[in-house]
Amino acid sequence: MALYVKDPEVARLADKLVKIRKVSKTEAVRRALQHELEREQGKPSLVEFGVAFCRALRTKGNPRKGKPADKAFIDSLYE
Repeated sequence: MALYVKDPEVARLADKLVKIRKVSKTEAVRRALQHELEREQGKPSLVEFGVAFCRALRTKGNPRKGKPADKAFIDSLYE
């Protein structure tokens, strides 16, 4: 399957990478795409990010130091 690049800026960037790496244009595109795929797959998912955030938040907090959430405290929030 052929890949045609119609954007002149993308073609210019590919040519620049070819000159720097001294490889074919196909190999330069392959490496760039592989690098981006590895980078994307290395990112945590939104769920993993949320779980890590909650765990970090839990380690920073200490429920024993807080005020008790009794009726007087809750009423004071709405004054």
